[in-house]
Amino acid sequence: MTISLTYDDKIAVLDLGDDENRFSPEFLDEIDGHLDDLVGSGAQGLVTTGGGKFYSNGLDLDWLGAHGDQTTWYVGRVQGMLARFLTLPIPTAAAVVGHAFGAGAMLAIAHDFRVMRADRGYFCFPEVDIRIPFTPGMAALIQAKLTPQAAVASMTTGRRFGGDDARQFGIVDAVADEGAVAGAAADLLRPLDGKDQGTLGAIKQTMFGPAAQTLTINT
Repeated sequence: MTISLTYDDKIAVLDLGDDENRFSPEFLDEIDGHLDDLVGSGAQGLVTTGGGKFYSNGLDLDWLGAHGDQTTWYVGRVQGMLARFLTLPIPTAAAVVGHAFGAGAMLAIAHDFRVMRADRGYFCFPEVDIRIPFTPGMAALIQAKLTPQAAVASMTTGRRFGGDDARQFGIVDAVADEGAVAGAAADLLRPLDGKDQGTLGAIKQTMFGPAAQTLTINT
């Protein structure tokens, strides 16, 4: 795998890789390990990013096609990862440097903040067009983070949002030029240095408890 963890001062930077960054079981294992490490290290924030034209394309459909008997287990693993990001006890920001589709877009939504590249890349929930309804947990995650207007616009249409479009709907908090997305995401977190993990984690568990519970109810 190509996931790497580095630090920008006290902010952990998790690079998901330079391909489509799909959620294979090995990818999920690596993510869990890195989250254990960075939370234990006392990191004061987390930025996730990618190195290529994708932030993440989400579910590993090739793996699913070859392991159809493990679909329930696999979706549970993915939803468990989303719930962990949603309630992580440190500030988080997704640096959406390229395309974020499906569960990859859900990963970005699970962060506290999002910065998207201004000139290239799409944020999209294509489920309505690929005939895969949202699970209750995935719908709860999105609806916990977006306004009703943005949820309807993104979940029921398959619309591909560019950076400025996504910002207008409140799907992302800011846009940045090529090469500046991860830095802008880190800058959103710097003023939050020193937040107590126990307190912040408890606040997130209260804010997003229903969505996190729905994501993990059968996992």
